[in-house]
Amino acid sequence: MRIGGLQKTSVIDYPGRLCCVVFTVGCNFRCPYCHNPELVSKSAPPLMDEKEFFSFLSVRKGFLDGVSITGGEPCLWQDLPDFCSRLKADGFCVKLDTNGSMPDMLFDLVKKRLVDYIAMDVKTDPARYTELAGPKVSSEEIVRSIDIIRGSGLDYEFRTTCARPFVDLKTVEIITDMIAGAPLYALQKFRPDRVLAPEFFKDIPQFDADELQKFKAVAEKKVGSCIIR
Repeated sequence: MRIGGLQKTSVIDYPGRLCCVVFTVGCNFRCPYCHNPELVSKSAPPLMDEKEFFSFLSVRKGFLDGVSITGGEPCLWQDLPDFCSRLKADGFCVKLDTNGSMPDMLFDLVKKRLVDYIAMDVKTDPARYTELAGPKVSSEEIVRSIDIIRGSGLDYEFRTTCARPFVDLKTVEIITDMIAGAPLYALQKFRPDRVLAPEFFKDIPQFDADELQKFKAVAEKKVGSCIIR
């Protein structure tokens, strides 16, 4: 694993657990609102190697009870199952953040019970992913990942960054139809600072609190809980 960042303690990234957050390098998406632009390139310099990371964890056993793996896109790395397996062997619960573009890896992690909690970003209507994230994104893979997560038997959530022009009320309706029955759906307010392509949003007004509440009203009819972050 190429580790590009580490947040040593978090009380919000893993619901119900005190965790650290490890950021992997590299992403196969190019979302203009990406808030970790320094991690997008797979050739970005790593912050630490695995030996250093597990040394960090070893002195925090009994304090931390979870590890949240995010990115970038962690599922790009073929040694992700080994990494998760080691975390589980050391007694940590594992949360995975994913964009859902690699369902085969996701299925393998679920089948082997190497993760305990999955958070997937459903960025827009799958039919619009090429417009948002790049031409190599398969809408079928996004839908398949949603189905894998819903049928996993694990704790999970879906989330959407509410950024024009990729999200509107119709988009929220489409997404919540796909994830119907999910225990948690988070609508994330777009933050224009420190994003991959700030110029993209220069002349595009973004949603205010009232508009996000309208999204929430639509979504909460189809999921267990809908929150605005």
